[in-house]
Amino acid sequence: MDTQSTGRLFRFMLLALVVLAIGLPAVAQEPAEAATDETEMAVMVGEITVTAQRREENIQEVPLALTALQGEDLETLMVGAPDVRILSGRVPSLVMESSFGRAFPRFYIRGLGNPDFDLNASQPVSMMVDEVVLENPVVKGMPLFDLDRVEVLRGPQGTLFGRNTPAGVVKFETRRPVIGDPGGSFRASYGTYGSFDVSGGVNVPVGDHLAMRFSALYQEQDDWIDNLYEPGPVDELGGHTIGAGRFQLLWSPTESFDALVNLHTWDVDGTARVFRANILKPGGGGLVDGFDQEEVYLDGQNSQDISSYGGSLRFDWDLGGSTLTSITAFEKIDNMLSRGDIDGGFGAVYAPPSGPGFIPFASESADGIPDLDQFTQELRLASNGNDTLDWIFGAFYFDEDFQADTYSFNSLAPGNPRDGYAFQTQQSTSYALFGSLDFHLGERWDLQAGIRYTDDEKDFSAERPDPTFQLPTFAPITRHTEDDNVSWNLSATYKPSSDVNVYGRVATGFRAPSIQGRILFCADFEGGLNPATNCVSVADSEDILSFELGAKTILADNRLRLNLAAYWFEVSDQQITAVGGEYNTATLLNADKTEGHGLEADIEWTPSGRVLMTFGASWNPTEIKDPNLTVAACGGGCTMNDPVVGGLAFIDGNPLPHAPEIVFNGIINFRSNPVHKGLFATLDWAYYSEKNFFLYESEEFQDDSFEVGLRLGYGWNFAKYEIALFSRNLLDEEIVRGGIDFNNLTGFTNDPRIIGVEFVGRF
Repeated sequence: MDTQSTGRLFRFMLLALVVLAIGLPAVAQEPAEAATDETEMAVMVGEITVTAQRREENIQEVPLALTALQGEDLETLMVGAPDVRILSGRVPSLVMESSFGRAFPRFYIRGLGNPDFDLNASQPVSMMVDEVVLENPVVKGMPLFDLDRVEVLRGPQGTLFGRNTPAGVVKFETRRPVIGDPGGSFRASYGTYGSFDVSGGVNVPVGDHLAMRFSALYQEQDDWIDNLYEPGPVDELGGHTIGAGRFQLLWSPTESFDALVNLHTWDVDGTARVFRANILKPGGGGLVDGFDQEEVYLDGQNSQDISSYGGSLRFDWDLGGSTLTSITAFEKIDNMLSRGDIDGGFGAVYAPPSGPGFIPFASESADGIPDLDQFTQELRLASNGNDTLDWIFGAFYFDEDFQADTYSFNSLAPGNPRDGYAFQTQQSTSYALFGSLDFHLGERWDLQAGIRYTDDEKDFSAERPDPTFQLPTFAPITRHTEDDNVSWNLSATYKPSSDVNVYGRVATGFRAPSIQGRILFCADFEGGLNPATNCVSVADSEDILSFELGAKTILADNRLRLNLAAYWFEVSDQQITAVGGEYNTATLLNADKTEGHGLEADIEWTPSGRVLMTFGASWNPTEIKDPNLTVAACGGGCTMNDPVVGGLAFIDGNPLPHAPEIVFNGIINFRSNPVHKGLFATLDWAYYSEKNFFLYESEEFQDDSFEVGLRLGYGWNFAKYEIALFSRNLLDEEIVRGGIDFNNLTGFTNDPRIIGVEFVGRF
């Protein structure tokens, strides 16, 4: 363990002792009256209801590795106006990153993900909100507010969820309207750098059969990064303004029929990702000496604008022995543009002055989506519960049509004029038929089998009407892919007692062929006519086979939940992306084999009505197995650890990018009064071990992560109201989240420490 890691651990242990010092005396000195309140309470871990198998079930009964965040734990993570990346490291085997700032989150589960920064990238982790899949990576960046729970399903989910789920699914469930029950909640906070956040939801019943829920969010933060390059063109960076709203209408004319309308919109205006030149220490990794997170030297523009809206219509019709469910949904981006100074500095060696450090050439670019339309339709019929057999059958249709633009700008010319433009379009369609059977073989055994047939088709076109230094394309560069697949899973559950479930699961998954065509910066002087040089690449389908063994237990007089899983997987023809390089492109490849294995633990412990602890941990080694697979060695002056021949690095045996071996997280909640809450302290942390940023291994392009949050406050009136001081990134850690490999040792970092005050109300 290096000196920096040791220092982090020491500071964390000291912080934990401080929280214990605050919380435990309050427990010891609580008057007898409150102790009676606790005696009357059921001090035990609560039942968690999830829909991981498209029906409501106790999480302990679901035969797959699954973590659910809800209640106080979820509210703890939502303090301080975070985006979806707050989930990184917060559950076993899950990490996230983004080179677009608060947009375009990239998910990695058990090491499987896609670091591709192009707006056309597909990912092996699917994201769903209210059972609607969000396919495009920009749509996945929608703000989080008025949530009921988050479910993270690990391992292939190719039967009930289908395409692009070989690694897993992250499901968000928002709070729904409730008939006959008025109420709501809100939270507001203000903190460092003018960070302001207010969000909430109100449930409005209308008669005996109708209810509405209005939910909204507003966030803003001032610029906190000074641009010390005096000519500009911007003086300060880092701020943003975000607005979002959701309206839901529930109609339940009879006990057997519900209809739910969901309309939502969100908008982002602010700073995109800020890149920083030469911040990585050559030969040793980590940040250079004297690094200051609040200073940059940029001669490029930086901005991000996103406007999106969508809606869904859901019907649930109880037919007696079964329920028919229909979900019709659409998502639309009507404007998205993210612009940044990619070289992370000013000038160039051929256009002095330049810096900081070595700037071989200037690079300023933007990516945008002028229009995206996604339509999905799911229809399924599920049994309503049977002593011997439960079943689900359904059909799914997906259609997406979008355009992605790429622009280049000349940072060395007055006004930073545009000097290049290319665009790509893609239409994707997919349909599937699926089914699952769950056999209840007596009191102790359950057997489950599922199958899904998927047909996937893509039509792609790319053009470069305004080249940077090449020829314009003479005709659109087109590609067409089509493939079908049958995915399946088998599982068995044995129940030695009412509090212990042991399961085994074998599952497969599938990701359809992907197309990539970031052609603006491609060194193509033949007008796109030569497939070997036009930078349009296609990756064949990938398939995964996964084995999993797990145990789900409730122990210690119902005060301890201990869920464990061990797994092994093999991906055939895994789609991998070589990103960056001299021309800042993304190239799709297929690795022959990739293997991974690991252990996962979810722990929830309630020693008393005043203390609640949750922990998660995982060990997730991965390995690429393809002795002939090469990628371009780093173009930013890094120190390579892989064999390099003719500028190509052999990556056989390397771990996957953004795949740390260790993830460890926890939340510790103390309250002085188990009923009213009283004085409380909440400590949370997320850690993952060192990970590579790219397919190759180097000394510089890697880092670990450790962030701590703290919340101290007072709650009253049965915890309906709370006021608290909080901090995100309490230890003010400066962490490299990723790098840019085509120019110099450029990287981007986490957010700084935020300290603030928050008020929460429930009614």
